[in-house]
Amino acid sequence: MNNISYNFKNRTAVITGGAQGFGFDITKRFLNSGAKVVIWDIDPKMIEKSMKDLNNPNLSSKIVDVSNYQVVEDCVNEITKSSNIDILINNAGITGPTSTLWEYDVDFWKKIVDINLMGTFNCCRAIVPNMIKNNYGRIVNVASVAGKDGNANASAYSAGKAGAIALTKSLGKELADKNIAVNAVTPAGAKTRILDQMTKEHVQRMLSKVPRGRFLEVEEFTSLVCWLSSEENTFSTAAVFDISGGRSTY
Repeated sequence: MNNISYNFKNRTAVITGGAQGFGFDITKRFLNSGAKVVIWDIDPKMIEKSMKDLNNPNLSSKIVDVSNYQVVEDCVNEITKSSNIDILINNAGITGPTSTLWEYDVDFWKKIVDINLMGTFNCCRAIVPNMIKNNYGRIVNVASVAGKDGNANASAYSAGKAGAIALTKSLGKELADKNIAVNAVTPAGAKTRILDQMTKEHVQRMLSKVPRGRFLEVEEFTSLVCWLSSEENTFSTAAVFDISGGRSTY
């Protein structure tokens, strides 16, 4: 699985939530494929750990709250002073607590949507002009099967990810006449720290819906993201790529 190589030399990638989970594994593969990577993450300890673990001169990082547009724009301006941004992976996200909609904490509901949907919008809005100027870009928005199916007791997360899917379709069409591809991926549950935010019952319920009978391996997910981010992907855009072990096949 990890033997497939992509050529990301002379490419600069921004990966949100890049210090952990999916984002960390994508960062590792991109670096191994020759890319310069900037990871944006909200967790300073995880950033410090990932920088130390990867120990790569092509890697840099920034503490970024993707739900704050001004912070995102300032970071983009800093990068584009000396480099284009060729690849954007919108991976930052939180699940939040599991609760029925009518009992959901209002502020927490808003926070989840702000990170999962507004964070994706903010990064795209700030970075796309540089891609247009350079006539090149690959954007992958990490959504979820929850955005297709709507998970019970996860209305905020489901709504935020559904919004990210719709955003992908709109932006992909807007950029279809340029050499910029915008796609979404919809993983089922995977073996990442995000499972720790959920109750055991919720995790078991997620697993029971997957015909493959297991959770997604992080490396399997990274392989799909790498192809979508590469120059080999010359035609697919505004699309949603399922990686759910058969749970959601549309």
